[in-house]
Amino acid sequence: MKVLGIESSCDETACAIVEDGKKIISNVVATQIPFHQVYKGVVPEIASRKHAEWILPVVRQALKEADMKLDDVDAVAATNRPGLMGSLLVGLTFGKTLAWSVGKPFIAVNHMLGHMYAAHLANDIAYPYLGLLVSGGHSIIAKVNGFDDLEVLGTTIDDSVGEAFDKVSKFYGLGYPGGVVIDRLSQNGDPKAFNFPIPKLDKGDDHRYDVSFSGLKTAVIHQADMFLRKGCEKTNENICASFQETACKILTSRLFRAVEDTGLTTVVAGGGVAANSRLRALLAERKDLNCIFPPLKLCGDNGAMIAGVAYHFLKRGDRSGMDTTACARIPQFKRGLANLESFGRR
Repeated sequence: MKVLGIESSCDETACAIVEDGKKIISNVVATQIPFHQVYKGVVPEIASRKHAEWILPVVRQALKEADMKLDDVDAVAATNRPGLMGSLLVGLTFGKTLAWSVGKPFIAVNHMLGHMYAAHLANDIAYPYLGLLVSGGHSIIAKVNGFDDLEVLGTTIDDSVGEAFDKVSKFYGLGYPGGVVIDRLSQNGDPKAFNFPIPKLDKGDDHRYDVSFSGLKTAVIHQADMFLRKGCEKTNENICASFQETACKILTSRLFRAVEDTGLTTVVAGGGVAANSRLRALLAERKDLNCIFPPLKLCGDNGAMIAGVAYHFLKRGDRSGMDTTACARIPQFKRGLANLESFGRR
């Protein structure tokens, strides 16, 4: 079964064709980074206009690279939540129209399910496992029981880790996207130059696996001199290395706590921050864990992860109606429960 997947939740116009939820036949991603760099962040209006301009050429390119016609596709899928509303509507409307025009099934897919599935495209992974979903909008630790069954254990109580990277980079004028720039500068910095604080959220089980990045962000932006170690220099490289080290340890400390409590030894990461070199290194140090990451090209937004998830919905007999709409946010997470309303239903 070949599924054409469309992803347009933020600033990447993407389309891919995936066979049986595993084999990537084509994968085209058109990035808008040059158009947003001058603003040091994504401008929603620009993003939606570029999606409208690029969606048809990108889909055509995906079909061309797959050496397929639209009639050769068995189904069409598109992201419908969460994300920027204008961007979502472009891809979702195009996907529904495309499916309707050729009489193919349509599947709307949650963007977060896609990121959690990305590693499956390159690996055989058995359920259940612990999922670490880290991106510009989310920081989630979950027990993953199935492709659409995520039991959220912890999440951020304020900023996402990706948002913290972007804001630190913007403040110091390092460039956009922040995560990529900070990771690169960190290679030449001292991760121990600054003793940035790690938040303590141990008051009760409600926050046992939760993370927080607003305090770290404030310390790096407004109070860096307070945490500079004696004999160290206040350089951008040292700031980046120390900030990245602290941010990654905040994530891994909660993740490793979940490992101890659940007994699960397979950890699967997903999302843009899953490409971070220090995060990958910290997880690789745990030789008792089977830590799996998507290939770097599948950490960012892409259509292959959407098509992959859609295949499993189709295999189960699920379809989405033409009245399916977009949703900028997903409902508030309920820890300890399978979040079908947040993740599985469309």
